[in-house]
Amino acid sequence: MRTDRRACAAVVLAVVLAGATGCARAAVTGRTFGAHWRSWQARANVADLASVRRGARDFVGYCLSCHSLGYERWSRLGKDLHIPPAILRKDLIPPGQTPQDYMISPMTADAAGWFGKQPPDLSLFARYRGTNYLYRYLKTFYVDSGRATGVNNLVYPSTAMPDVLSSLEGLKIAVYRTVAVPGPHGTMLKRRVFAHFEQIAPGSMTPRQFDRFVRDTVNFLAYVSEPNKLERHRIGIWVILFLIAFTWLAWLLKREYWKDVR
Repeated sequence: MRTDRRACAAVVLAVVLAGATGCARAAVTGRTFGAHWRSWQARANVADLASVRRGARDFVGYCLSCHSLGYERWSRLGKDLHIPPAILRKDLIPPGQTPQDYMISPMTADAAGWFGKQPPDLSLFARYRGTNYLYRYLKTFYVDSGRATGVNNLVYPSTAMPDVLSSLEGLKIAVYRTVAVPGPHGTMLKRRVFAHFEQIAPGSMTPRQFDRFVRDTVNFLAYVSEPNKLERHRIGIWVILFLIAFTWLAWLLKREYWKDVR
């Protein structure tokens, strides 16, 4: 009798959990967001080594197949991020590459034919475009049946890059509204402007998990664009302190030399 009760309780619990999961997925589908996407901030912090390490893992898993980091060596990555050599070889370095190699994509020259252009090297992209640009770019892909890749992007319209993160984020569409704007000679013209995104299919991650995934990836690219940034900041503090002390000593010396003249 007690065994039957436990079995019934287990079945009821399984049904409740399945229902909760279904409700959660339904809640994601139909969600609207992104009306103020232009104000999104990446808040990159290369001092957060845990985030940069997660970003390195995510970049290797989802980006390195197309995009190279031609100015970053695997050995430098392991040293800066305190990744043991054994883990670096096992989990990050692709087969056929060594720690002394640069982080070069295995993508061949056929990429230009597949995507219309060669995927760019991202070594300095965070410095060139800024981390906010990268963050918004990765989060504003949407379904567009008129494109060869099936997707488009708000930050970079008609981008040749497919939405490689759609399995994580899910699928969303861009909803537009029509507004009237002043035209020539006092006329009014109609223009379509972006209103918001609408989720049409869930991904393997929750919105919060996907947001952290993108922030970590952008944080890693911010590190790659300037690997010595933390060292430069550390040394800069001592340089400023030295200049302050030297200025004070120079002022004392000047006062000593000029006291008789005055």
